[in-house]
Amino acid sequence: MLVEIAIGDAYGAGFEYAKPSPDRPNDLSRYSKHPRHGIAPGAYTDDAQMSLAVAEALIDHGADATTLQFTEKFVLAFKRDPREGYAGRFWEFLQSVSDAADFAARIRPDSEKSGAAMRACPIGVLSDVPSVLQVAERQARITHATDGGVRSAQAVALATHYFLHRLGGKAGLPAFLDAHIAGDWGRPHAGKAGAEGMTAVRAAITAIMAERSLSALLRRCVDFTGDVDTVAAVALGAASCSVEFAADLPEVLIAGLERGPWGMHYLRAQDARLMALASPKGG
Repeated sequence: MLVEIAIGDAYGAGFEYAKPSPDRPNDLSRYSKHPRHGIAPGAYTDDAQMSLAVAEALIDHGADATTLQFTEKFVLAFKRDPREGYAGRFWEFLQSVSDAADFAARIRPDSEKSGAAMRACPIGVLSDVPSVLQVAERQARITHATDGGVRSAQAVALATHYFLHRLGGKAGLPAFLDAHIAGDWGRPHAGKAGAEGMTAVRAAITAIMAERSLSALLRRCVDFTGDVDTVAAVALGAASCSVEFAADLPEVLIAGLERGPWGMHYLRAQDARLMALASPKGG
């Protein structure tokens, strides 16, 4: 899951609010350099870094992870590995905070954007729906204590849970989400994927419902244009847990994902620890 999130994020980062072009085609042949950002091709951004932080909180504390423990992981992940991709003001905020208590004292959690949803896939490993919903809301309220912020995070976590725990076929996903979270999740998204959490997640679910392979899913996410790194990260994270999706991401994207201290090898190791929570022994 974490590797697929990072690949979706890193690939989508080259097209975030920058449409594909002849010199940057959406053909999965390589990671593309964004025309305005300095992010290196193959480097992931805030979507994957904060998903990793949520995963590490769950690995250490499970469903009992507290607001403070999630916040500690958010601060730790950024401080050990400051990277581009965060919204400018939030990046400056993370640079300035000293610890989790400072973060909690100064954050203004009034955003409807997708920051809480983009990091929610790992919560799907938890063993039951009430735990998924509660933990998704708990971590969302740290930064996005709004209706859209919470519901979009819950939808991402619950979609991942649905696939990972084999609760039904792909066709049943929208009805499953509707049974637990208001959102009319079967209504397809059309047009650009905006920055709001509900919009980005609806785009991701629309793409998931339309495709049956991870490669086709990634291309469709980028085709929306707009906040496509978040859409791709969420969609690939959830779909990677479904037996209905062919795991066919191109080797060039797998090999090209960053290999630094927090790159591919670290993500794979943490992924194994995270997925152990979904097994009877871990859960």
